[in-house]
Amino acid sequence: MLLGFLADINFISAFLLLEVFDIAKNNDNMLINDQIKCPQVLVIGPNGEQVGVKPIGDALTLASYAALDLVLISPNANPPVCKVMDYNKFRYEKQKKAKEAMKKQRASMSELKEYRLSPVIDVGDFETKLRNATKYLEKGDRIKLTVRFKGRQMAHTELGKEVLDRFAERVNELADVEQKPKLEGRQMTMLLVPKKDK
Repeated sequence: MLLGFLADINFISAFLLLEVFDIAKNNDNMLINDQIKCPQVLVIGPNGEQVGVKPIGDALTLASYAALDLVLISPNANPPVCKVMDYNKFRYEKQKKAKEAMKKQRASMSELKEYRLSPVIDVGDFETKLRNATKYLEKGDRIKLTVRFKGRQMAHTELGKEVLDRFAERVNELADVEQKPKLEGRQMTMLLVPKKDK
């Protein structure tokens, strides 16, 4: 009975160990040091120089002498390619690049906020919309301004253009005009984008 219990414990610990290796493999898809089971590998040195085809034992010894890790870069090549590098530093830089890529992606996916104005807009309404648009521009969102003309206002489209120009002038420290006021049917639109940091 005791032997059966010990066998179960050994099985469980072996299973957990395999599961840990499986999780490590799935996270990075890169094998390091003793996880590499290929008999021979093409070794690339820490500075990018090609060391040559070596048995796995020699490659591990080279990596340990350099106080670095042996990382399997290309398992499907013939022979598989391994590089001597600081694996933790490599992972850190990889995560840093991924964060930068996400940041750039978020910047390019900035939202488009639309504000409708009138050619005869009141000062209070104008200031409120200006204040709200300023907040969004500071966050990095783009602003689309639309002036809709009703009835006889179509005869005086220059009033709408003046409203849009005044709006752009008031936010010129935060935004650039991407699309100048353009009349399309009964409405005039203008697009503002946040200024790029220099």
